[in-house]
Formats: sequence, C-alpha cells, structure tokens
Amino acid sequence: MTATNDPSPRPAAGPKLPPYGPAIALDQAKKVAEAALAPAHANRWTMALAIVDPGGHLVYLEKMDETQVGSVAVAIDKARSAALFKRPTKMFQERLARGGDGLLVLRLQGAIPVEGGLPILVGGKLIGALGVSGGSGAEDQVCAEAGVASLEKHAS
Repeated sequence: MTATNDPSPRPAAGPKLPPYGPAIALDQAKKVAEAALAPAHANRWTMALAIVDPGGHLVYLEKMDETQVGSVAVAIDKARSAALFKRPTKMFQERLARGGDGLLVLRLQGAIPVEGGLPILVGGKLIGALGVSGGSGAEDQVCAEAGVASLEKHAS
C-alpha cells in the first residue's frame, strides 16, 4: 500500500516553532525590561520581571518596590517556560482550561500555565524570553507584550 492509499488518519501537525538565535544581550534585556515595566509604573502595578536566554538562564531580573516576594520566582518560572517551550505561557493556560487532553500540560515539567511569559524573537529567531508577575494575569501579559514589542521595534 502506498502513502496516498493509506486510509489511516494522520495526527495533527504541531505548531511551527522558531529556531534559536544568539542569546539576548544585557543591553537588549534592559531595553525590554524598561518597556515592560512602563505600563506597571503608569498604572501603579507592582511587578517582578525576569529575562532569560534561550536555555532559560537568567540574564536580567528586576523587582519593583512593594512587589510581593513570591512574584520573583513566578516571573523567572514564566520566562523559563516561554524560552524552553518556545511559546507563550498563556498557550498552556488556554490548553489547560479546555480540560480533557489539555490536562496533560500538568505533566510537562517546567510548563507554567499562567499568562505573562513570552518568547523574545528577533528576526524570527528565539533569543530569550520574558516573564512578568505581580498583578493579575492580564496585567502581567500587558507588561510582557509591551516589553517584547519594544525590542521588535528596535530590531526593524
């Protein structure tokens, strides 16, 4: 039997993930952090922010005054999750919320199913990831998106 006559169903294709690029530089990380924390300052949100390289190793960490201490570890975990799995942590949150086989997310070591973690891409390549924690998930996400968008503007 040839492949064209094979009646067996094909599994759904996985997501197209970006290739790795060079690790984010400290000056780039500082620009991302400044932009990411701008909405927090403007809205009086207290946030912790972590930026990691593609391997999930910490490059930059900042905790605003009065931010709950637990948010530091959560920000680092979100950044690592986004880097190691090459996708936003919100994707894990959405998959988990669907239930059923989405509950398998709970078995992925290091996958953080809470929005606020985003891969950082330059030229379509993953150079690191950003994690923000301290507010609601939506507030964390707003800050993370502002940070990532700022680097994309400087890269173009």
